[in-house]
Amino acid sequence: MRAAALFAIAFAAAHPAAAPPAAGQPAAEWAAAAGPTPGPARAIGSTALGCLAGGVALPPEGPGWQAVRLSRNRHWGHPELLRFVESFAESTRARGFPDLWIGDLAQPRGGPMPWGHASHQTGLDVDIWLDLSPKPPAGPATRGARESIEVPSLVLPGEAGVDPARWTRRHAELLRLAAQHPSVDRVLVNHAIKRELCRTHAGEEWLRRVRPWRGHDSHAHIRLSCPADSPDCVPAPPVPTGDGCDASLEWWLSEAARRPSPRPPGPPPRLPAACAALLRGGG
Repeated sequence: MRAAALFAIAFAAAHPAAAPPAAGQPAAEWAAAAGPTPGPARAIGSTALGCLAGGVALPPEGPGWQAVRLSRNRHWGHPELLRFVESFAESTRARGFPDLWIGDLAQPRGGPMPWGHASHQTGLDVDIWLDLSPKPPAGPATRGARESIEVPSLVLPGEAGVDPARWTRRHAELLRLAAQHPSVDRVLVNHAIKRELCRTHAGEEWLRRVRPWRGHDSHAHIRLSCPADSPDCVPAPPVPTGDGCDASLEWWLSEAARRPSPRPPGPPPRLPAACAALLRGGG
């Protein structure tokens, strides 16, 4: 039990997406900001406790991708993230993949969201849905239908493994391409998906960047490294060495993993001071 608890603490520290939302953050105010701040783009703070200056909106669709649930107004990011989405979709399209569904990036000024994510606060995170079926033609006429897409889980009930009726080698190829992209820091997927990748690709260098986390059974959460133009960006701890195909994966099937501990007592974490000016509209 002690070993499992220590692993859980270490893993949460290495994965800011895992952290619970910071108490006292004005999430509703951040969500109410309809547009970005002017000026150069900067990712500020950590992905689970930060904000975004000079955010840029991802177009609703482009070559190889279609953004979904546009009404959420969460398709903003640092320019590096938009370049990643565009180049990644171009590369997957060239390899015969269908258009990719692109889910949430960040709010116009980043910051905490009222629901749905604890991270995605600095414009360096994007969700890519693991639906490899052919998509309807992209365009304004299909945007309404993309508000309510449902992507089935690739994981069996109980999370003992992937669903063999849905999981394919093309899913593994897509995740490999993401993990090998030079801008990517890590790719979060359900632990059952990680175990399947370990079964078929153990020892391959790219696999170390594919990290297990709860949920993420129908989409991949892709996080970029801090951009060079953002000195106030706080990086996540380095991804551990090795392929991650070790005994720690079994922890995810334990009761401790299924019932995460509440936030420790003490003062709630606070956003960086620079984020207050962004919320007021300054750069």
